[in-house]
Amino acid sequence: MTTEGVTTSAPLLGEPLPVELMNTVTIDRGRTHDALDSDTGATAWLRAVAHRLGAETAIKADQLDEDAVRPLAGALRALRDALRQLAGEATKDPRPPTTAPELARPEATTTLNALAQAWPELVWPADSQPSRAYRGPGAAADLAVQLIAHQAVELFTGPDRDRLRPCLAPNCLLFFIKNHARREWCSPACGNRVRVARHYRRHHTAPQA
Repeated sequence: MTTEGVTTSAPLLGEPLPVELMNTVTIDRGRTHDALDSDTGATAWLRAVAHRLGAETAIKADQLDEDAVRPLAGALRALRDALRQLAGEATKDPRPPTTAPELARPEATTTLNALAQAWPELVWPADSQPSRAYRGPGAAADLAVQLIAHQAVELFTGPDRDRLRPCLAPNCLLFFIKNHARREWCSPACGNRVRVARHYRRHHTAPQA
């Protein structure tokens, strides 16, 4: 997916950033793909979402080069694995885990809490309206991971937890927020695959003797 001129192999569906991070694991032609499996991949993903991080921080994409992200790439992957485990529990996801299958809720919670070090501050310039900005220890790449972890705490403790869903379309590993009553899939493409599969079963299932 390309956004703001930056390309990542992960889909970006406009979901909250913690959900977008969960969705960095996908499946294609039966093979699992991890968009964060290298420092280059982790850098590409963070740069692709930098414009959304920058809405509440001073983070800019050019601060997230590979040298800056490399020390945080492992933490970003650990956060992703923790979020997928917690999302699986929150949604009673029937799909088998695809990352860190041995990870249990206490360890996932500990990982999330350890990384959720960002805090909001009031910013009120003399010539404009007050706003909120997030701060955190470390450089821009550290704050990027900390802010996503902070947003994940809000996700799992707020109303969106009850709207979080696993996409149960064939060959999909993604999660999404059910933001309207008729939404059942992460994307129209998954909805189309489900309809095609249903049509195939209706017309190609052998009648029982």
